[in-house]
Parts: sequence; C-alpha cells; structure tokens
Amino acid sequence: MRIAQIAPLMESIPPRLYGGSERVVSYLTEELVAQGHDVTLFASGQSITSAKLVPCCAQPLRLNPAVRDIIPYYMLMLDKVRSMASEFDILHFHIDQFQFPLFNEMARRTVTTLHGRQDLPDLHQLYRGFPNMPLVSISNSQRLPIPDANFVATIYHGLPRDLMPTPNPQGGYLAFLGRISPEKRVDRAIQIARAHGLPLKIAAKVDRVDEAYFRAEIEPLLAEPGIEYIGEIDERRKVKFLGEARALLFPIDWPEPFGLAMIEAMACGTPVLAFRKGAVPEVIDEGVTGYVVDSSDEAIQALGGVLALDRAGVRRRYEERFTVARMARDYVEVYQHLADMPVDSEREDSAHALAATSNGVRAHQR
Repeated sequence: MRIAQIAPLMESIPPRLYGGSERVVSYLTEELVAQGHDVTLFASGQSITSAKLVPCCAQPLRLNPAVRDIIPYYMLMLDKVRSMASEFDILHFHIDQFQFPLFNEMARRTVTTLHGRQDLPDLHQLYRGFPNMPLVSISNSQRLPIPDANFVATIYHGLPRDLMPTPNPQGGYLAFLGRISPEKRVDRAIQIARAHGLPLKIAAKVDRVDEAYFRAEIEPLLAEPGIEYIGEIDERRKVKFLGEARALLFPIDWPEPFGLAMIEAMACGTPVLAFRKGAVPEVIDEGVTGYVVDSSDEAIQALGGVLALDRAGVRRRYEERFTVARMARDYVEVYQHLADMPVDSEREDSAHALAATSNGVRAHQR
C-alpha cells in the first residue's frame, strides 16, 4: 500500500530523548517499510527514517527557541499533505485533530490515531462536528469519555522485538521513567521506594509548564536517602536503565491513554507496579507482568510480589502482545478496509465493515 504517516512536529522521528507518540510513529513507519509498503513520512527536519521523508520544519519545534506558536507549522504541513494526498491509498494522522476540516471530504482515506487523553469536555463538540473521520484508540479506556466517536479499532502500541535486551537486574534499584508532572506522581514512587528502603532512580524530563511544580513539590524530595534524579535519557541509556532495574514504578493519577514505559520495561523483562488508571489494567497482566493497585498503601504491600515475578515470563508476555510487527499488521487491516470502502458509504459502512476488525484486534491483543 501507499501510506502517508503524518507525525507530530514537536520532536524528531524518532525523538532523541522523551517523546512517546513520536517513538511509536517511528517504530510503525519502519515496520511498514520492512513489510514492503511504500511509506512517506511527514515530520520535522532532522528525522531519520527508511521511508521517504518530507520535512515540514527545519528542526523539532520543542528544540527551536525561536518558535512561539506551533500552529503555523502544522498548517503548513497539512497544506503540503493535502497537495500530495492523491499519491497515497491512506493518510495516517498522529497530530490530534488539526486535519479534520481539511480532510473531511476524503475521510474514508484517512485514519487518526488518538495518542492523548480524551476526557476534555470540548472534544465532544469536535467529534460530533466531524462524524466521518475514522479514529483508532490506543486503549479501550481511552474511548470511554467519547463513546459515540467514529472509532474503527483499538490498537495497542508495539516495540521492535529486539529493541530491548533482557539484562539482569544488577542495579538493585526501582525505576521511574517519564515526565515529572502532577499526574505522573513521582512523589508516590519516592514514597513506595522509601517504605521498602530501596534505591529509586528517576529518569524524567521537566516541561516548562511543570517547572514550578518540580521546584516546589518534587525537588525537596530528591534529597531523601536513596533517591537519584538523572534527568532525560536517550534510547541507549534507557535499555540499561530499565533492564537493570528490579521493577518499574508507574504510580499515575490521570486517565493514561496507554503508557509506553510499561511495555518498554516488559521488553526488558522488568515487572511493573502501576496504579489502576486509564489503560493500566489493559496493559498489565496481573501476576505475570506486574500488579495493579489502587493506593500507595496497596502499592507498598504489593511491591514484594512484583519483585518476585519471573522476568523471563514478563518478556514472553511482551512478545505475545506488544511487538511492532503485530501493531503494524493491525494497522494494515484498518488501512485496507478503509481503502476498499465505496466512496458514497462512509460512516455507516465504516462502522459495520470495521467492527469485525476492531473486535478481532482486541481479542488478539489480550
């Protein structure tokens, strides 16, 4: 198939440091090329890909201090995609909903993966206004706030099978990976580690919007014994960081759409202790890849069981559920159904035609 992948412009593809959705776009793009598809990637400059690259800004927007408003760059990118749209069988968007007005007339040739939270009230109006745009959720829980939106499948993220080796947990520490922000609750991770007297290493970035929170709430906790803040890390350091950890702590307090760090840990054979929010119960197989809890007290009680899990079993379950090869096959099924759909039957026929695909994907992923 001739496939366009339209990526976020905030980071390069793949991102050099933090960037969950950009990393997924990179994995998917490379796997689609490997499976023999003709793929074009619309992304920021400095991106690296085996697909055809159409650069849409000189460098990632987050790294350009001159950028004050990101919207003009997305408008320019979408104009470029629109001018080339006839060259593709399917246009796969990963940029929230910026494209809806421009591509509504060709909705059946598009699919939009929703990478973010969907519980914001204004989104109801948007999906009602553009009911023909086919959507992919990255977890079933992500759909709950917008059940009437035009979802055609739930497709879990996947990683390259050999991206993460499975080193021994020789570091003897617990790990926290992600962002430092109120919803990620690194303070809970510190509390859990301190209760067990175990070292905690925190590999996380601090966005400008969260700097005040970090200084006031988190920085004082970093002085506690055994707590080490190492900042953002790249892919190479992440393998060692996760692989040598005894467990990943994922103590979130928000409706997590997926949680890429969880499967990155599982790929290393590292079990996960996570809070029951958003997609967490869908991603973790209780007693196999980790445990799911509802409070800090439960987390403290459950950590011993997490540390006792078989790391080879964690890795096997990751290979069964979360490889990029599986993710790409699931997306290709969606692409083919949409591309084969008659021009004059968009929303109603898409719902019926893709129901079997969506159900089959969910069953396969569990």
